[in-house]
Amino acid sequence: MAASLSLLCGGLTMTSTATLTAAAPVSSPMASSPTIKVQEEMEMGKSPYPFDFRNKKLSATMLHERKRRKRLSPLVVHAAASAVPLARSRTTRDSSPPNIYQEVLKTAREKFTQEISFQSKDKDISLARALLYIAAEDEAYMAFNREIDARSFRHERRDSFVPSDTQEWDSLETMPLAHKNLSEWLHELDAIAREVEAELVSRDIGCHLVAVLEAVNLVLFQSRGFKRSTVLVDSKCSYLHSVLSSGCGSVPPDNMIAPLTAILLSIIYIEVCRRLGLTIVGSRVGEDFLIWPQTRNPEELFKVTTGHNLFAIVNGRCVEDPRSKASDVNSSSLLGLDIATNRDIIGIALANLIRLHWKRASRTNHGLMLTSPLRPVHDTNEKHRVMDGSNIHFLRPQDLRLAIMASERLLILQPHNWALRRDHGMMLYYNREYSSAVQELSICMAFAPQEEAEVLEPFVEKLHLLRLESSWESLGHAGRVACT
Repeated sequence: MAASLSLLCGGLTMTSTATLTAAAPVSSPMASSPTIKVQEEMEMGKSPYPFDFRNKKLSATMLHERKRRKRLSPLVVHAAASAVPLARSRTTRDSSPPNIYQEVLKTAREKFTQEISFQSKDKDISLARALLYIAAEDEAYMAFNREIDARSFRHERRDSFVPSDTQEWDSLETMPLAHKNLSEWLHELDAIAREVEAELVSRDIGCHLVAVLEAVNLVLFQSRGFKRSTVLVDSKCSYLHSVLSSGCGSVPPDNMIAPLTAILLSIIYIEVCRRLGLTIVGSRVGEDFLIWPQTRNPEELFKVTTGHNLFAIVNGRCVEDPRSKASDVNSSSLLGLDIATNRDIIGIALANLIRLHWKRASRTNHGLMLTSPLRPVHDTNEKHRVMDGSNIHFLRPQDLRLAIMASERLLILQPHNWALRRDHGMMLYYNREYSSAVQELSICMAFAPQEEAEVLEPFVEKLHLLRLESSWESLGHAGRVACT
């Protein structure tokens, strides 16, 4: 922009000079003497110059030129003045890398690790805080990508204005998630609990267990408009702040109701009841996660009152659906269920994120599974099979990275889960991080059953060669390392 303005101003100066020169007399050997010509024109009342110093009047050429300059000057001056701060702001904005996103990524992971640390008691873990740290890390990663894309676009379109998100935050605690920071989302859960208390006061009802749960259901499902869903269709339905934001305020329209996964709805239910002094426990049954108030007398949970038993009031229609395993739960089988710890609940939420992001990453590769490359290296119909980087499926990089990040967090919770580590190594393989994939799969082989380790061993050997090929090509060498 500045260069264009300099050319414009330079062109304007050159035009003025050319006009003045054209109006001035040109001396040549063939022309009459300049002194004689000036005297003749002065006697005739004419001025031989564009500007007549005798009467301070402008010639027609000079008047036209000055009017033109007056007409152009305000635009040129305004553009030149605005170009300097614009160029300066672009330089400042583009020269400083978005380190704040990288700092949030690091801090959020550290806070999450501290929250679920095995050095702390399970009952002291905050489900809401842990899930908000997960959301903050993922949001910082996506915001970082958006900023990089915006910078690239600005470099490509230097003459056009590209709006950039203004950052009014400088840390994890002040980072906005759907227009609220972490503390404000925790306060949102406090607000839901206060709404339940207000509902109980308006009814003039005491703190009877059934009455409290009915009030919680009324606020969550009617006032807030939350809705249980067993299908993972949108990543927004898998982050705590997103579903809380869709359930803020008055009753939302039908197309704005938040379809929560069973585990996320259970987490909100547990957190709200905890603020009301009511302990809720849960267990995974099939594809559902069932919750119920802690009690020494499970029979009272299945007593039918007002058309439904207490267990159905808490868990909704899934316990009445004969197609669901939850419908088989009764007071006797309830005692045999494994109560999920807070770490278990966080692990289920992370596993949901892995499945969701992998599904989105592999959308264009229908039926692709993480373990698909682990099929026998030697096909029965082929003598040789070549494994190289050319037969790796191309996946959506951002969703694949989000799946890897969720897997990393889950490995912090379950470091000895060999199947999880195998899946993590396969995602690294799909992401072409061959060295890291070899490392993770080698660790997996140490924990996996013998038959699984035998499946992994030839693949890891081939992956070693693929890593060598990648290193060979990075050094600028041509050719391919073939695996036969």
